[in-house]
Amino acid sequence: MGSEAPIQILLVSYPAQGHINPLLRLAKCLAAKGSSVIFITTEYAGKNMRTVNNITDKSTTPIGDGSLTFRFFHDGLPDDDSIRNSLSGYSEQLELVGKQFVSQMIKNHADSNTPISCVINNPFLPWVCDVAYDNNIPSVLLWIQSVAVFVAYYNYFHKLVPFPTDSEPYIDVQLNSSFTLKYNEIPDFLHPFSKYPFLGTLILEQFKNLSKVFCVLVDTYEELEHDFIDYVSEKSIKIRPIGPLFNNPKIKDVSYIRGDFVKRDDCKIVDWLNTKAEGCVVYISFGTIVYLSQEQVDEIAYGLLESQVSFLWVLKPPSKESGRKAHVLPEGFLEEAGERGKVVKWCPQEEVLSNPSVGCFMTHCGWNSSMETLTLGVPVLTFPAWGDQVTNAKFLVDVFGVGTRLGYSQIEDKLVTRDEVKTGLLEAMTGGKAEQLKKKAIKLKKAAEAAVAGGGSSDRNLDEFMEDIKKRGTVNISVEFH
Repeated sequence: MGSEAPIQILLVSYPAQGHINPLLRLAKCLAAKGSSVIFITTEYAGKNMRTVNNITDKSTTPIGDGSLTFRFFHDGLPDDDSIRNSLSGYSEQLELVGKQFVSQMIKNHADSNTPISCVINNPFLPWVCDVAYDNNIPSVLLWIQSVAVFVAYYNYFHKLVPFPTDSEPYIDVQLNSSFTLKYNEIPDFLHPFSKYPFLGTLILEQFKNLSKVFCVLVDTYEELEHDFIDYVSEKSIKIRPIGPLFNNPKIKDVSYIRGDFVKRDDCKIVDWLNTKAEGCVVYISFGTIVYLSQEQVDEIAYGLLESQVSFLWVLKPPSKESGRKAHVLPEGFLEEAGERGKVVKWCPQEEVLSNPSVGCFMTHCGWNSSMETLTLGVPVLTFPAWGDQVTNAKFLVDVFGVGTRLGYSQIEDKLVTRDEVKTGLLEAMTGGKAEQLKKKAIKLKKAAEAAVAGGGSSDRNLDEFMEDIKKRGTVNISVEFH
């Protein structure tokens, strides 16, 4: 890098596991390419991250030609404050406190002659680009869902196509000129039946602010979603697919820098997987937020026993704040499963999915999990709950061709029976359909690896993004926004 001072980039993350993971991966990629990166989230999340991952507040780790520093701000609430369970109340609180903290960070850097060149946030923190804008600093959104889902929100926000309403709840939605989603395949925060309409409102706040960001980075890759990437580009939004972020070869040697909230229940998981034949284990995990009913857990358990497949099942305990009861497995379940099955509270998902013994992933279809499974070539059984998961499930099955549909969204409120679980498992693990799914999965895995390799589409996009920031550092950017 010569004598040139490294560019300073501020990354601000909503304090949820599914938001921190992709943004932290981006932080490591930007540092590897020579930036000084500061990663900001709340002290409440930071406390867990420090305990589990040996991260220290304000300490700087060299990565590649750059560095990564963590900073945590106090959200101004006592540790046991239940407002954290209310997204609307908590979002207001975060904006109040976060705005001051981020503004002060920008001022301190300007005063010490290491000015911030760019600010990046993930969804749920739309105010971050206001702070950047007020300080005349380029701002960027890391969109942590698919581009197809981005298009759905974009079309909804700009009223470009009809969406379901209270009076017409069952209409189809046109995404682009060639692709339509049924009413129960759109991101369901946009549907009048949604149990969490506030989340739709919160995400749409980001679309109000899109004119203030000079670029949208997405954890996806060109070969996977080119039609929708083209559609967004035609709307004169600069969109750069830079994924799969977790599989970027430049950050392999810093994989120990993680944002996990929970100690890994390693409990010799990988050793156990290594004793199994290739492709014979189904891995079951529903992410960090989805919490199934006890009745649904029972049906999955009996379906597993009846199908006789080997399984690794992540059954996480409920959070203290939620007040929910912990799941109970049917009596005698573990004894009957024996060596064929393992139930854990948490596990290193990337390592599990890349183990040759894993033949299928029963997933809630969050975008992080979807990208990981696509990148590691593992077919899926879709079990979406809400939000973008229902749209991702549609794409995994009908567009990418790597999955079989199993679960329903919470709006549909249907139980998946043990017979359906058994049938789904056998279809995805054995026979002709399973072979087809695997072939498709391997093809997409190769495309994902090529995208992040040196000179691949995502690698080039990241380099061009860095060049953009350097250029913008030398011009006054405010004129471009008006």
